[in-house]
Parts: sequence; structure tokens; C-alpha cells
Amino acid sequence: MGKMTLYLVIGFSLLYMIIGNNSNRMSNATIQNMADYNANTVAHNLAVSAANLACNEIFLDNYWTKGVAKSDFLNGEIEADIVILNAVKNIRKLTAKGTYGGVTKTVEVIFQPSKFSKFAYYSTSEGGSIWWTGNDTVWGPFHTQDYMRVYRHPVFYGKASSKKNIIYYESKKKDEPKFYGGYEQGVDLPLPTDGLDPMKTSALTDGLFFTGHDSVYITFVEDSLKFRFKYSDKDSTVHLPTVAPGGVIFAENSIMRLKGVVEGQYSVACSGSSGKGTIYLDDDIVYKTDPLKNKNCTDVLGIVAENKVLITDNVPNTTDINIHASIYAEDGGFGADNYSSRPVSGNINLIGGIIQHTRQAVGTFGKSGIQSGFAKRYRYDERFMLISPPMFPGTGGLEIVSWYE
Repeated sequence: MGKMTLYLVIGFSLLYMIIGNNSNRMSNATIQNMADYNANTVAHNLAVSAANLACNEIFLDNYWTKGVAKSDFLNGEIEADIVILNAVKNIRKLTAKGTYGGVTKTVEVIFQPSKFSKFAYYSTSEGGSIWWTGNDTVWGPFHTQDYMRVYRHPVFYGKASSKKNIIYYESKKKDEPKFYGGYEQGVDLPLPTDGLDPMKTSALTDGLFFTGHDSVYITFVEDSLKFRFKYSDKDSTVHLPTVAPGGVIFAENSIMRLKGVVEGQYSVACSGSSGKGTIYLDDDIVYKTDPLKNKNCTDVLGIVAENKVLITDNVPNTTDINIHASIYAEDGGFGADNYSSRPVSGNINLIGGIIQHTRQAVGTFGKSGIQSGFAKRYRYDERFMLISPPMFPGTGGLEIVSWYE
């Protein structure tokens, strides 16, 4: 009996020793895990802080490349470096690091120039006393440098902003817009006065450049382009990926006439004054793949005019016109040629956006409906929130396109 008692005592003692040893190991492991977790968390937060400090510097100065030298920060260390990935497109990479307790974490941020193509609608001037009404819906980002005149609750699904204040037709209660993406007043975002210059340089370098011609007739045939300089001329045909790998087709001091089906990513631009620098849409200009039906569509077009972009008053445009593009008119606007005297011409079916200096008319309207010209059926191409047509005019600022932690 005594031996049995001794064996039990020894057995329980060994069991308690094993349990105590495991408990000590678990306690030590828990403490180490907590220390590792704390070090990783603090190092990550330091890296994010370094990235935010650098982003603030970039916000204040788009050309800032100094970086953040390694320095002590909140009991750890931070540093940040800026690398230019593409000097022509001004694409930059920020690498920010945070170190704490022997652990280093990294945050990588890619910046690219902010483009006006991100807007569903932009204007410098709203063209006098044109009102946004309850029949109007804007699906993407909206901005005007002018007053925003509203009547009977127009709808804005994207972020809306204006430099000047809102004017209500009768009262705020009866006319206040529905801002589902938010609204900000006092935002000053002017159009550039030289937005076409980088496009000209790109066309001269690795694009298609026309000069010395009063008019250039352009027809996209998927990844090919037909062009001529007079209506009676025969077309010349080129393969765009070969002759314009940079994606810019530029007509200097000319009038451009445009139509066709686009496959690929391109921008057409036309410069000039005193009647030149205008792009006429002679017929539909659409993508090979409809971006509303296929989210994998990679076709993109920018239509950029120093003066105006106008829908031609001709036979093809008497029964609707289909436009897939982001339209930019630096000194003029987007409208319909002879809008007040042409017949009722159906709809403008636009997938893209309109960026213009001065809002233009596309038709006239009365109590009975359209009296001349077009009705508007505009739909924002949401891809332009992330991508832009080649060398499309920029806002002058940089924006974040990726943030990797």
C-alpha cells in the first residue's frame, strides 16, 4: 500500500511538471506572439504614416521627388522614396517603409497625372442661363467653374462640384438637386490653355501627324485608319499599331471630319483657330466592343479639339448618332451644327464624357418636346475613372491609381 501511494505521488508530480512546463511554454509563446504582432502592427502603421506624409508633399507639389530621409518617428523609423517609372507619362512610384522592433513593413503607391477624361461632365461656362432640370441625370463625376442652375431636382450619381454656388429656379425646397455622390462648392479646376501641346509632341514622336491641310477626313476601320484631305480624294489606309504605336492622331491648324469603328486605344486631336481646330462628327464613331455590354472592352477613344466638337448637319445624322468617346473642347464646346434649323434628328447616344469650355446646344425644345436637333442620351463610361485615352489633357495634378500594403 505504501509503494502504491509513493507511485501515485511520483506520477502526479511528473504529470504536474509536464503540465507546468507546457503551460510555461504556452505563456512564453503567447508573449512572443503578442510582441511579434505588436511589432508588425506598429511597423505597418509607421509605413502608412510615411506614405501619407509623402502623399501630402506630392499633393502640395506634383514635382516633388525629394522623398523622406530615414528618421526616427514614434519610437521607430520611417523613410520614403519616389521613383519616376515613365518620364513621358509622368507615372511615379512611392515606396514608404516603417521599421519597429526589428520588423520592416512597406507600402507602395503608384501615381499618374489626373486626366479630364475622368469627368462625365465638365464646363468652364454653362452658356448663360441653361438649367439642369428634373429630366437630367449625370452618372459620373461632374464639375463646373460656373454657377450651377437647377430646376426640379436633377440627379447626380457621381461626385459633383462647382466653383460658384448653386442657383435655384424657385427655391431650394422645390429645386434642390439629388447628390448621391456628394457635392462640394468652391472647387477651382480650370481647363488648361495648352492641353493639346503634349498630344502634338506625342504624335510627332510615335503617332500620326497631319499638317498643311485645311481638312482631314478620318475613318476608323477597327485597327486601321483611312484618311484623305479632300472629299473627292481617294482614301489612304494605314495600320494604326504600326504607324501610331503611341495612339495619338493629330491634325495641325485644320478641320477634322471623323467617323468609324475603333479597335484599340487612341486619341484624335485637332488644333487651330478662326474656324480651324474643330472636329465634325460625320457619322457614328463607336468602339468595336460595346463597353456597356462587355466589361472586358479595351477600346478607348479621346476626341480632343482646340475649338469645338460638332455633330455634322448631314443625312447620316438625321436619325440618331452613336458616340463612344471622351470629348474635350478646350476653347469651345460640344454641340450640333445648325442645332436650331436642322430637323428633329433623334438621339445623341453617348457613352463616355463631355469636357468643354462653354456648354453648347444640341437642339431646341418646347412644351411639345424636341423642335429641332437631338435629344440627349448620355451614359458615363466608368472605365474612365481608372484609365484615359492616350495623352488626354490633364488637370495638372497627380492621383493615386494603386495602393499596396
